[in-house]
Amino acid sequence: MINETMMNDVPPALRMGDTAPNFEARTTMGPVRLSDYRGRWLLFFSHPADFTPVCTSEFVALARAADEFAQRDCALLGLSVDSLWSHLAWTKAIDDLFDVKIPFPVIEDPSMNVAKAYGMIAPDARDSAAVRATYIIDPAGVIQAILQYPMAVGRSVDELLRTLSALQAAASGEFYTPANWQIGDPLLLPPSDDISADDWFCRTAS
Repeated sequence: MINETMMNDVPPALRMGDTAPNFEARTTMGPVRLSDYRGRWLLFFSHPADFTPVCTSEFVALARAADEFAQRDCALLGLSVDSLWSHLAWTKAIDDLFDVKIPFPVIEDPSMNVAKAYGMIAPDARDSAAVRATYIIDPAGVIQAILQYPMAVGRSVDELLRTLSALQAAASGEFYTPANWQIGDPLLLPPSDDISADDWFCRTAS
C-alpha cells in the first residue's frame, strides 16, 4: 500500500536539485520508505510492466551489477505499477530462467501514485506506458540526475555506473568530469575568474 502523506502538492515533474519526494510502499522485500536510504546513494528506477522482454533484460543486468553499485555505496530500488504478487512471480521466473536472483526491492505501484509524484507519467495518465525513468539520488535525498527512456530502448548499466561515479567524483564541487570520463581518468578544475578558459580546461587533477 502507498502512503501518500508526504506526496501531496508535489509538482508533476521533478528536476535535478529537487529533494526526492518521500513515500512508503510495499515491495518484494517488505515495506520501504524512500527516507530509509538517506546517508547513501540510491538508483531509483521504474519500468512499464513485469514479464516484458526489455524490462527483464534490464533486471538481469542490474542484478548482475549489484555488487558494483554496492562498491560505490549505492542501493538499487525498482518500481512498477504491477502488483506485489506479479513482482514476486516475475523475479522468481527470472531466477528460474536465468539463474539470477534479484537482490533489490521492487515497489508495487498499482495506483501509479509514486510514478505520478515523480513525474514518470502525466498526472492524468491511465496506464504506465511512459514509466521507464531513472533517478540518481544523493545521500542527502537530492536528485542529482534524471534519465528517461522509451519503452523500446533498454538502459545501459555501464552508463548508469559511469554517471553515478562521475556524480560522486564531482560531488564536492572541487572538480568536474569531462566528456566520456571514466573512473581513473583525470578530472577538470572548474572555471575561475583568474584563469582563462583554455587554462582551466587543460588543467586536470587525478
